[in-house]
Amino acid sequence: MAEVKYTDDNIRTLEWNKHIRQRPGMYIGRLGNGDNPGDGIYVLLKEIVDNSIDEFSMGFGKQIQITVSDNTVTIRDFGRGIPLDSVVKATNNLNTGGKFDDSAFKKSVGLNGVGTKAVNALSSSFYIESFRDGQSSWAKYERGILLDSGKKDGVSERSGTYVSFVPDTEMFGNYAFNMEYVETMVKNYSYLKKGLTLTLNGTSYKSENGLLDLVNERMEETPLYPPIHLEDTDIEIVLTHGNSYGENIASFVNGQNTRDGGTHLAAYREAIAKTLKDFFKKDYDPQDFRQGIVGAISIQIQEPNFEGQTKTKLGSTYMWEKPMKDENGKDVKGEDGAIVIDRGPTIRTFVNDFVSRNLDNYLRMHKEIVPVLEEKIKASKQEREEISGIQKKTREKTKRANVYNKKLRDCRYHYCDKLAKDKVEEGEKSSIFITEGDSASGTITKVRNANNQAVFSLRGKPINCYKESRRRVAENEELNLLVAALGVEEDLKNLRYNNIIVATDADDDGMHIRMLVLTFFMKYYPDLIRRGHVYILQTPLFRVRNKKETRYCYSDDEKTKAIKDLKNGVEITRFKGLGEISAHEFVDFIGDDMRLDLVKLAKDESIASIMEFYMGDNTIERQNFIRQNLRSEEELEDINI
Repeated sequence: MAEVKYTDDNIRTLEWNKHIRQRPGMYIGRLGNGDNPGDGIYVLLKEIVDNSIDEFSMGFGKQIQITVSDNTVTIRDFGRGIPLDSVVKATNNLNTGGKFDDSAFKKSVGLNGVGTKAVNALSSSFYIESFRDGQSSWAKYERGILLDSGKKDGVSERSGTYVSFVPDTEMFGNYAFNMEYVETMVKNYSYLKKGLTLTLNGTSYKSENGLLDLVNERMEETPLYPPIHLEDTDIEIVLTHGNSYGENIASFVNGQNTRDGGTHLAAYREAIAKTLKDFFKKDYDPQDFRQGIVGAISIQIQEPNFEGQTKTKLGSTYMWEKPMKDENGKDVKGEDGAIVIDRGPTIRTFVNDFVSRNLDNYLRMHKEIVPVLEEKIKASKQEREEISGIQKKTREKTKRANVYNKKLRDCRYHYCDKLAKDKVEEGEKSSIFITEGDSASGTITKVRNANNQAVFSLRGKPINCYKESRRRVAENEELNLLVAALGVEEDLKNLRYNNIIVATDADDDGMHIRMLVLTFFMKYYPDLIRRGHVYILQTPLFRVRNKKETRYCYSDDEKTKAIKDLKNGVEITRFKGLGEISAHEFVDFIGDDMRLDLVKLAKDESIASIMEFYMGDNTIERQNFIRQNLRSEEELEDINI
């Protein structure tokens, strides 16, 4: 093997836009094609809107206009506008921006002078124009390269900023905006910024009741008691309970939807449990208070520290943390010469103090809620104690039988791991394939990336959790092994894999197993679905080839096109099971470009109604649905070739 040389010639300095394009994960997380709400195209949209939101938060501009059409995105706000001489600098100089000066922006989302530049670099076209007092300054870019810029006088436009961009297909492939995701983003902004009107493609969104409106919309069932809505300077919370399993808590920081929670969500959960325990003066477990909880928390802090550029998880410990300044604006230094840091209260203390004071007062003033709430807590406690004993016995049995290692082929890096910066992306990519039987799991195991891809093998069909009792489910060895593999026995914050991928055969049994697995998640771990962690693996249904070329087709349309393109001597193979696909073929189907369908709820659809329709009694409605959508095996096979 030839010696690999490392010399001065290997040291390179990239232009700012080329660095963003070469390492997009550092700036926007995943790329994606728009199928997942965490995909990069939505991050680009959010980065620009965040700037407009920050203007509103500072008291400037009560309206934001957003248009998404033919993959062109435009955002117009009516804030102060970027200072006219700084438009170019603010859009193509990394680490340049107004938010390093907290006199101009307080409690903003964007802090690092990166967001707008990332949008610019990752767009095939980017145009920005700032309007101020009858003048404007504009700049036009292509993939971060400045094409032209200039200024205008005598402009009649109101002060503010206009941005138009087209995400680059070189980066995002054949992408498309899912307008449901965009609408949800816009609605969340409106809930968090009372008084702000956001217009998306002509439809306006404005909230009068803040987070209370959000929780009322998210409720998938009738709450056990009217939602409790509490707010004060820099904090707003909502709390109620339902009869579903798991938790459904939305969390926000400075208007940013922290999908993966963080220190503020942990503080909210702790504060609710502690306050209710003190109120009832009973030795309840925190899990008893959290089972079936539906709520939300929003806080405003100075210079938040997020874990990653995409800002989905808050890492800050304090409400503010910054160098102390003297009367001349210079850093204050201690006797040891180190800069003195001015720290506010911890987020934990701030949230706990607010909740303990206000929730206690609320319950004493609304005594009709108290017995309903306590009855829910008692029921959760009774079930937890009963199930805990069963699960303990199951785990002991599993341990003795050493079944765990037989079911799981683990990977090296996990989503919940504390990883070095150069390994964070491995944690983000961490996936577990839930397969049907040893044949499929064996094939995937041979070709998987052992750094970030694990495999869990099911033995036949899991039980139908919708119809079975919680006790029966808790006694199920296989489902307990799956939960242990995922790491969510105690808390979802311990989730070991970012992507939970159900990989079953494309036949009746495979579809049935898929539904049973999804039913288990929907009933007992619904937040895994709400947070966008659960997927269905698409694998090719057909292999179409001749002597010169082979194509793998995922649909009838792709197959028809392949037959037409390859013309003569075409051989068609129908794959019914994953085990029928050889290892050397399968490696391409679980790589970086693998096709995944995100499991998500349709608009205005609840988990309970979905499970009742698909997994409940065999109703006329379901029979009719099957008749209308059933496709015969003959339709899938190419019998005419």
